[in-house]
Amino acid sequence: MQTIYQGISHLGEALEGASKILLVCDSSFPFLNIKDDIERMTVPYTVFDQFTPNPLYEDVCKGVECFQNAHCDTILAVGGGSSLDVAKCIKLYCKMAKDKLYLDQECADTGVRLIAIPTTAGTGSESTRYAVIYHEGKKQSVTHESIIPDVAILEPKVLKTLPLYQKKCTMMDAFCQGIESWWSVNSTDASRKLSKEAVETVMRWWREYIFENTDASAEAVMHAANLAGQAICITQTTAPHAFSYKITSMYQMPHGHAVAVGLPVIWEYMVDHLDRCIDARGAAYLAGVFHEIAQAMGCDNPIDAIEKFRRMMADMDLKQPVAVDRDAELDILSNSVNPVRLKNNPVELSNNVIKILYDYILF
Repeated sequence: MQTIYQGISHLGEALEGASKILLVCDSSFPFLNIKDDIERMTVPYTVFDQFTPNPLYEDVCKGVECFQNAHCDTILAVGGGSSLDVAKCIKLYCKMAKDKLYLDQECADTGVRLIAIPTTAGTGSESTRYAVIYHEGKKQSVTHESIIPDVAILEPKVLKTLPLYQKKCTMMDAFCQGIESWWSVNSTDASRKLSKEAVETVMRWWREYIFENTDASAEAVMHAANLAGQAICITQTTAPHAFSYKITSMYQMPHGHAVAVGLPVIWEYMVDHLDRCIDARGAAYLAGVFHEIAQAMGCDNPIDAIEKFRRMMADMDLKQPVAVDRDAELDILSNSVNPVRLKNNPVELSNNVIKILYDYILF
């Protein structure tokens, strides 16, 4: 069971029992307003920050070596998704054979304690079993129950100094995760409760968080992102995430922005094609879910909710990707979607439909 602390003041409690810490952090660490709190740790620590924003397998190997050479027994990850992904993989791989590719070996719980302090409110990675690294140019999704951090410390004041565009993108990632987990074919009573609170919280606080930068809104949005992360850990992501990855790489668009440009287009298609529902609970159930999501967004029906989502995007000036060679780009995009990820989506999307939807997403 994961322990979640509210505030950096609980760091000492989280570190109880540790004898040597590997601090995994990115280049933003020197500028964090919690840096002094972390550097005052009474437990000895070694810093590992030699990884790229989209972490490579080789980066993780260096981290494993650093962890072992320093004789650490605890990992403290501080940063955005990349820091947390690297830390999770170090934990998972630190006791595997060195003469074989870690990605090819059977995963097991290493027993290494992992503490996560997120510095953005977006992925909810501090409460998920997922990590992403790249090997030989290809994205590798790493999944194991044991890499859910043992402890997450949510400190909202780290959000106060985030660049505005980063705040928008990460918040929309959390918002989309809340919506996607709600309609996922894998949803449960527990995940839907988490999704509902996440969506309602973002709707209540997003404008104040983005445009007024208040303490209360930062705390609320960080809480919402964590709830959405917990929900997506149960359900996995659906079509908007599956569509987003190639948008990110082709148009250099941050992940949260890339997910958000696709979600209303895909949602609208699903509302109009409930006859293609693949959720075993049936089309009537799915229609009810869409209505519940709309209500959580303060709307009477899904169509109004979709339009409200689009107005949010417009108010934040989050634009659609712009095509240069439309036909060629549509071919690349439509062939990029991983069909495995679409199995979680409640409405079937054929190859032809995928291409049509991308055409609506592109400007």
